[in-house]
Amino acid sequence: MGLMSEASTQILIPVAALVGIGFALLQWFLVSKVKISGGSELEDGCNDMLIEEDVQEEGIDSDATVAKCAEIQKAISEGATSFLFTEYKYLGIFMVVFGAIIFLFLGSVKNFSTESQPCTFNKENLCKPALANAIFTTIAFFLGALTSALSGFLGMKIATYANARTTLEARKSIGKAFVTAFRSGAVMGFLLAANGLLVLYVSINLFKLYYGDDWEGLYESITGYGLGGSSMALFGRVGGGIYTKAADVGADLVGKVERNIPEDDPRNPAVIADNVGDNVGDIAGMGSDLFGSYAESSCAALFVASISSFGSSHDYSAMSYPLIISSMGIIVCLITTLFATDMFEIKNVTEIEPSLKRQLVISTVLMTVGIAFVSFFTLPSEFTIFDFGTEKVVKNWHIFFCVSIGLWAGLVIGYTTEYYTSSAYSPVQDVADSCRTGAATNVIFGLALGYKSVIIPIFAIAASIYVSFSLAAMYGIAVAALGMLSTIATGLAIDAYGPISDNAGGIAEMAGMSHSIRERTDALDAAGNTTAAIGKGFAIGSAALVSLALFGAYVSRAGIKTVDVLAPKVFIGLIVGAMLPYWFSAMTMKSVGSAALKMVEEVRRQFNSIPGLMEGTAKPDYATCVKISTDASLKEMIPPGALVMLTPLIAGTFFGVETLAGVLAGSLVSGVQVAISASNTGGAWDNAKKYIEAGATEHARALGPKGSDAHKAAVIGDTVGDPLKDTSGPSLNILIKLMAVESLVFAPFFATHGGLLFKLL
Repeated sequence: MGLMSEASTQILIPVAALVGIGFALLQWFLVSKVKISGGSELEDGCNDMLIEEDVQEEGIDSDATVAKCAEIQKAISEGATSFLFTEYKYLGIFMVVFGAIIFLFLGSVKNFSTESQPCTFNKENLCKPALANAIFTTIAFFLGALTSALSGFLGMKIATYANARTTLEARKSIGKAFVTAFRSGAVMGFLLAANGLLVLYVSINLFKLYYGDDWEGLYESITGYGLGGSSMALFGRVGGGIYTKAADVGADLVGKVERNIPEDDPRNPAVIADNVGDNVGDIAGMGSDLFGSYAESSCAALFVASISSFGSSHDYSAMSYPLIISSMGIIVCLITTLFATDMFEIKNVTEIEPSLKRQLVISTVLMTVGIAFVSFFTLPSEFTIFDFGTEKVVKNWHIFFCVSIGLWAGLVIGYTTEYYTSSAYSPVQDVADSCRTGAATNVIFGLALGYKSVIIPIFAIAASIYVSFSLAAMYGIAVAALGMLSTIATGLAIDAYGPISDNAGGIAEMAGMSHSIRERTDALDAAGNTTAAIGKGFAIGSAALVSLALFGAYVSRAGIKTVDVLAPKVFIGLIVGAMLPYWFSAMTMKSVGSAALKMVEEVRRQFNSIPGLMEGTAKPDYATCVKISTDASLKEMIPPGALVMLTPLIAGTFFGVETLAGVLAGSLVSGVQVAISASNTGGAWDNAKKYIEAGATEHARALGPKGSDAHKAAVIGDTVGDPLKDTSGPSLNILIKLMAVESLVFAPFFATHGGLLFKLL
């Protein structure tokens, strides 16, 4: 037994989760102190607010500006809320249907009998009937889906709450604006990490009331939680991604390239839709996505542990190790966040990016110490882990290494992504330089950069897989994935910071604020772009590890001893699985393209038919553009979603468990490469454009002001990269995980009834 008693584990986990929620609410309260309503509270606060600088320029119209900001914020918030409500309405129907499928498929394993059965892994013990697993897996699925939707929704709420507040704080100083944006990011990070942990913990304890000592069945049904989380995330990511990019591409092509008006200009009809898109795609989508990874890595680790010695000896503290790691992560991230908001103040623009990167390093170093503590206190000094039919003897310091290598691999992936997508380093500067000779060379350089950026992350993932698998078999890989996600609160905080500052810049432009404020919000935004790329790197890296851990759990549950690549059944699965990410990307890219086409036509129509629009005397019709994005994304998210959800069901039912194992391996291997290269290519093009626009160096100024030929080439690159970095790339990591977790949930059914075609032949 470990040194920690069951009682202390039962107290520690919910306390950590509640501390996380409390901390998030505290940050929310601090952000809410920035007032954006007109009237009396402004009158007295007005003079103090504007003391620092820009007094003459802002002093005149400060009331009008604040009112304008409030109005724009309201429009963005309403647009995002109505889109999410509509999306969740459709997803509610999907959830009910898919919940029924889970129940029917898993219930039919033993023909809906209610008698106890011998356990799958310890034959001499009796376990609860398969029907119970069907019911509880379905309940867990609904819980995961609800938590995932809630995570996305709350993130979107706080982001639309904070964007105008960040703009107003930028009038005082860059430091204050940074803290406001970062705090609101932290609200989302902590709410998500704490909610995910709390719901999982409560579910396990409620399910225990029925399952009692049958831990195998208990943790098998808990895998539904990961499936629910990720299936919501898939639709949120794809739907949100199509929404945001249709608006973005449409706004850029007509506004910047044809009409030569700046980004986020209020005369552009697609501008509100573009800012709504940042919230539904990058915030709600990203939140659900990382929640899904987190739920799945916990489920994979818990499932593998339940069929190992922890499960058979009923060691509750050791069994809850994945949850205790997450609890520790919340505490560590809390300390880390204070470094950014309270210990170091940002005085000028150059300190923003280092401060965000410092967050990653601090949280990683502190977490390494935290993992050591947890590993030595909760795990027995020696135990066995289930390893494809054999038991592997593992020591607690082995597990410490597994979690740590996942954690540090995450940092390596984050930093590599940053090197390839930040305008401070040579790769992006080379891409910007290639714009001198036009858009074609820009596209060539950008694609090459994306492919090249895959190399180091893949080696990092490979190293962590090898080490953790050698030390602790499949459990090692599951906890390595958890290690990478243990600092999720900080990772999400710096990730959500990006879209919030992006929106803040948009609001400053639309409210007609002065050039100096626009420069500040641009600086916040450029740093946010890079951190968003780091967040995507984390999401993809963790998806690879999570997916492999789920794959291992699936193979164990389906009763496959070895997966033989040379067997024709497996090889056809492998090659088809490797094709799926391309099919999926084709669907999402084309969806963005066709939605953008409609958007471009609408924006052009408004510029041509509304008199006085270009002169700024008439207002554009924002609502029509918002509607185009909403309709397109809801319609277009269904085919890619169906592809991912149906593939495992079809492969498992008709071709059997071995072919499905091949499909999972193939999609994992090719999906990771496509996802990393797509995300980084898009991020690099975006920052190359911003590098030319900012004109911070001699080199950038030589490439021209906004509107020069090089700048136009950069805008084209950025527009091509938009669907890559915000729709296809990030959705692919959900494809990889979701197919694996779905296969694990349906494994009992596939093992019993699967392979219909091969049985007939």
